[in-house]
Amino acid sequence: MLTRRDFLQVTAATAALMGGAPFSQAAAQQKITQEKLLEFSPVGQVTLLNFTDCHAQLMPLYFREPSMNFGVGAANGLPPHITGKDFLTRFGLKAGSPEAYAFTSTDHIALSNSYGRIGGMAHMATLIKAIRAERSANTLLIDCGDTWQGSYSSLKTRGEDMVTVMNAMGVELMTAHWEFTYGAERVKELIEKLKFPFLAGNVTDTEWEEPVFKDVTFFKKGGVKIGVIGQAFPYTPIANPRYMIPNWSFGIQEERIIESIKKAKAGGAELVVLASHNGFDVDRKLASRVKGIDVILTGHTHDAIPAAIKVKDTILIATGSHGKFLGRLDLEVKNKKVTNYRYKLMPIFSDAIKPDPEIAEVIRKVRAPYEKSVNSVLGKTESLLYRRGNFNGTFDDLINQAIMEERDTQISLSPGFRWGATLLPGQDIRVEDVYSQTALTYPAVYRNEMTGKFLKEILEDVGDNLFNPDPYFQQGGDMVRVGGMGYHFDIGQKIGSRVSKMTLLSTGEPIDPAKTYIVGGWASVNPATKGPAIYDLVSNYIKRKKSVKIEQNTAVKVTGM
Repeated sequence: MLTRRDFLQVTAATAALMGGAPFSQAAAQQKITQEKLLEFSPVGQVTLLNFTDCHAQLMPLYFREPSMNFGVGAANGLPPHITGKDFLTRFGLKAGSPEAYAFTSTDHIALSNSYGRIGGMAHMATLIKAIRAERSANTLLIDCGDTWQGSYSSLKTRGEDMVTVMNAMGVELMTAHWEFTYGAERVKELIEKLKFPFLAGNVTDTEWEEPVFKDVTFFKKGGVKIGVIGQAFPYTPIANPRYMIPNWSFGIQEERIIESIKKAKAGGAELVVLASHNGFDVDRKLASRVKGIDVILTGHTHDAIPAAIKVKDTILIATGSHGKFLGRLDLEVKNKKVTNYRYKLMPIFSDAIKPDPEIAEVIRKVRAPYEKSVNSVLGKTESLLYRRGNFNGTFDDLINQAIMEERDTQISLSPGFRWGATLLPGQDIRVEDVYSQTALTYPAVYRNEMTGKFLKEILEDVGDNLFNPDPYFQQGGDMVRVGGMGYHFDIGQKIGSRVSKMTLLSTGEPIDPAKTYIVGGWASVNPATKGPAIYDLVSNYIKRKKSVKIEQNTAVKVTGM
């Protein structure tokens, strides 16, 4: 029988890229095979393998890349702030090709039906083991965080399922962000179970201002001594509940990074790597200001960039999210300087890769207690359900509809999280799919009164976190999603002036700053928040509806770019 594996074409991401060379059009005409995905001309003594932001996704899935990713200030028009056809043009990718499917949202439904699911940790492990077999003493596998959170089993085990899998895969170090939402004590418990270092040099004790975690660790690979610095998400206590980590302080902390670089070099490091969860634009600015970092492996903003980005003497690598990609960066190091490098970002086409049996068995065991629950069917979707994008997301629109109906509100708010799998039209909606969008440790759905003035303040504040021209003031996430209301948003304005024409959709009337409205929402950082858990509320809503169809949201108008 002809399988999808027999006719898939190889992605241009399988062509070795040197410093951002375009994909080969000829390569796009070849079949995808495991061997082709691994095809690479080695360079130098060191191979850095990297993934980030897998959000506890152990199994293959669909994941639609954003259709909008606006950059502001100096980042305007630069990767990763180009999408769709512009992205294809920028990187020389062919429309309709496997690489178009992997890296953009263009024709996502049609290409998903052609090329199938992507990711899966057992599939990633196959690639990792093959590269390690080829470059045995040269490889270093780095996880840049957001690993322990984002699934049913990770929530039920409070991150331990992912620790078990990462240990088995041979991860050699990690940093963190959403890991901290299990609370300080649980984080320390899980670190004790790790077989590798947990690095977060920018986390200090609030009382004594002393480091909570190690900042630097050393490896010898291919005869080169590597110093790796870990940088956790700087705004964790703002983006997530402070009460879960009450005695820890975060921040970008350039001076601490500079001291860590000095420590690494004093320890004999010939190559300095920053394993970062700052976000791409923050790391781009950091690389322009701080000397001595040879490579930044950047996470948090979920950007999949099929080329290395050079900022002064620093190489920036962004490897996407949800286990979709594995990055390979080969480096030649001479006299403590990078003299040559080659990079490939490998999409993990699940149908083309044989899952590693050892890791597949580990995954089976950690999921076994929950298999029946996660595969329980709640209903069906008639439309594409996705989350990722600066504004709007049909799965968030579904969540907002559920909140308004189940909590009887006029307006609903859903946080601009980037994590969550995509569902195609016609797919069953399983419990696992809902949890991939909602699995967090502070899930209560509130029902409060808010004035129109306060609603505008929320939108303005979140908008500035996203679109402040200075990356160091961008605190992560995408724009808060809204249900039951529309508004206009001018990206080019300053805080206080970006939001206008707020409208209550049920009546068509302008939202009055002085009037009070009933608002529902979830993921509040307030410890006193009461209400049903979001995953239960959404599951009940889908079961009641049986079938859902979410039209494209046109109530939010974006200008200024």
